[in-house]
Amino acid sequence: MIIRRDALILVADGRRYLLLRNRGDLNAPKLVYEGSGEKENPPTASQGSDRPGRAFESTGAMRSAVEQTDFHQLEEDRFAATVAEMLDRLARAGDFSELVVVAPPRCLAELRAHYTRPVSAALVAEVAKDLTRHPVSEIAGILGREGEEAA
Repeated sequence: MIIRRDALILVADGRRYLLLRNRGDLNAPKLVYEGSGEKENPPTASQGSDRPGRAFESTGAMRSAVEQTDFHQLEEDRFAATVAEMLDRLARAGDFSELVVVAPPRCLAELRAHYTRPVSAALVAEVAKDLTRHPVSEIAGILGREGEEAA
């Protein structure tokens, strides 16, 4: 994968994000830490207070269960929307002209749903991987291998 100088790289999942900047060049990217954020998100069982409800048919004695709300996933989706808003603010401020987004598929889909025009215009690549727990020093190498596999 080609990451140009001064490109912004967002590495995110549903709970944390990492912003990196390429201070190297095309042949030797050097990713530098610019910022990060994290939101606590306990499992659904810790967030829900009641059992799932039951629905009664309008005629007869039939009942059926209502699916449990996945509060954990709802929080991950809200976090992705918040990260997308942050990217929009940075894009409008002229903080980056090229953006690479690295996130697991579900988070990537939620981010895409919230991209604004300035963010979409700057987006040069998306990688469907979870790299949030990798050290910054390894991320450039992993992204480089992604480019080799795609070629």
